[in-house]
Amino acid sequence: MFHSDKKYSLACIALGSNLENPINQVQQAYRELARLSGTDLLKRSSLYKSAPVGRLDQPDYINAVAQISTVLTPRELLSELLTIELQHERVRESPNAPRTLDLDILLYDGLQLCSEQLTIPHPRMTQRAFVLYPLMEIAPDCYIPGHGRISQLITACTDQVIERLNFS
Repeated sequence: MFHSDKKYSLACIALGSNLENPINQVQQAYRELARLSGTDLLKRSSLYKSAPVGRLDQPDYINAVAQISTVLTPRELLSELLTIELQHERVRESPNAPRTLDLDILLYDGLQLCSEQLTIPHPRMTQRAFVLYPLMEIAPDCYIPGHGRISQLITACTDQVIERLNFS
């Protein structure tokens, strides 16, 4: 039970996986997001298949975006997401390495935050079709602070191959 004086914030979370049955990993992560304390899962995008970025010698990724309402602060939310990643046996060996599950805070209300632990909006989200397409699916009028409307930003990613899967 929550106190009525707690402020709910709207956040968007990127989900990605390319190891250990990636479709199942992302679908399970959706269920885990819905069970976070003080959090409601409002929307979930379709699943999208995309080629890896940076390090190409790995399997394709399954990506999605969730929109949540939460009383958790950005740092509390990050902590919960890292816990979910650990439950999925996420190993951080190097940047762009294959992973069982990756959860990133893309947006949190209209907040702009830059700290050693957390940057909001996510610093590379506007360069990645596998983030922008699922985000646009669930939030077509989305404004990304410091960058602009998603409908304008997505045009810079049209050369990236991404496939929307027929189930979510």
